[in-house]
Amino acid sequence: MKFSKLSQLFLVSTIGLLVASLLTACQIVTIDYIFVANSASAGSSGAGQIETYAVDSESGAMRTGAATVPSGGTSPAALAVSSDYANLYVANKGNNSVVHFTIAPNGVLTQKDVATVSTTPVFLAVNAAGTYLYVVSGTNSATLTAYSLSSGTIGSAAAQLTLNVPGFTSDVMIPTGVAALPNNNAVYVTAYDQSAYNPGGIANSAANPGWVFGFTVGSGGVLTASPGSPYKAGVKPTAIAADPTNRFVYVTDYASNQLIGYTIQGGSILNFLLNGPFRTGNEPSALVVDPRGKYIYVANSLDSSVTAYVIDLSTGTPSAAVNTTGSQTNQTDTQPVSILVDPALGRFVYTANHLGNSISGFRLDPNAGTLVITQATPYPTGAQPTALVSVPHGNHSLQSVTP
Repeated sequence: MKFSKLSQLFLVSTIGLLVASLLTACQIVTIDYIFVANSASAGSSGAGQIETYAVDSESGAMRTGAATVPSGGTSPAALAVSSDYANLYVANKGNNSVVHFTIAPNGVLTQKDVATVSTTPVFLAVNAAGTYLYVVSGTNSATLTAYSLSSGTIGSAAAQLTLNVPGFTSDVMIPTGVAALPNNNAVYVTAYDQSAYNPGGIANSAANPGWVFGFTVGSGGVLTASPGSPYKAGVKPTAIAADPTNRFVYVTDYASNQLIGYTIQGGSILNFLLNGPFRTGNEPSALVVDPRGKYIYVANSLDSSVTAYVIDLSTGTPSAAVNTTGSQTNQTDTQPVSILVDPALGRFVYTANHLGNSISGFRLDPNAGTLVITQATPYPTGAQPTALVSVPHGNHSLQSVTP
């Protein structure tokens, strides 16, 4: 049977529309970029690496993004991004450096400036105003330094404090985390007293082992200890996070398998939540508060799992763990050490798995806080990832995650 030219044109147009529709339906839309610090990419010489991944808006699946860049040193331990998502900071333990990168709209990283720290940098936080970078350093001591920032560039130190427990100033303090309140008014650092923490042996100090050091931020970035600081924080605190409304602070206790909650009084003073602490999985190593302030997710390094909690918005109390299957945990790859919720829509949770050399992904139910694994998880990374952060891509609104 022969077709007229008009019939042929109609057939070609129909096929073209069908193909276009299929391509549109399968189009991948990126909502976030995830940056991962690892000790080395496969086959490299051992220098630290920062890898970039793009997150699909529908499935949460990750794919390789912009080219991997050197971290500017060796053994990168921590990452932080500015609140405008234009700057990335990397703490390199191997050469005592904090390296600043700019973030392009397509996720490309460009190294800009470097600050050299006198002791090993291990944790970072940037205040919401983008005016100070808080660096916690030391492997057998604990020091908090506030560096001034100008359009992302690292400037001079505005404040520097050594963290000691009153009455036990000769004890060895090991820092484990840092968090700045979203309102820029306070900074908190977790640490444990190694002289008092000696599992299976005899402690060399009578001090409480776990602590949170609190500071108010004054004019010019001056840091002043909060009344009552430092505050007790279990046995071996490992991570700290504040809720987006500046009302609550949460700390994981690695040794006791607990989540400790605090209310914030008078701007920076911490008081225990009355009905805490709260049970976690084994050896909790990292936590994140959902950007809406509704949920908490804890990465348990020994269990290779994530525990999810709903926050009582009136009291700050984390509920019993929630999960669609009734289990209290969500399995990751081996030894998760860092965790985030995507900032664009708050729909996905990711963990960096140190021994799994991977990232595990979960879809977050914004109405219940439950998690289910994302497509094709876990996603391979370079060797021994230690930290991950994320920035929203393009013009994706953050309105859905505003508390």
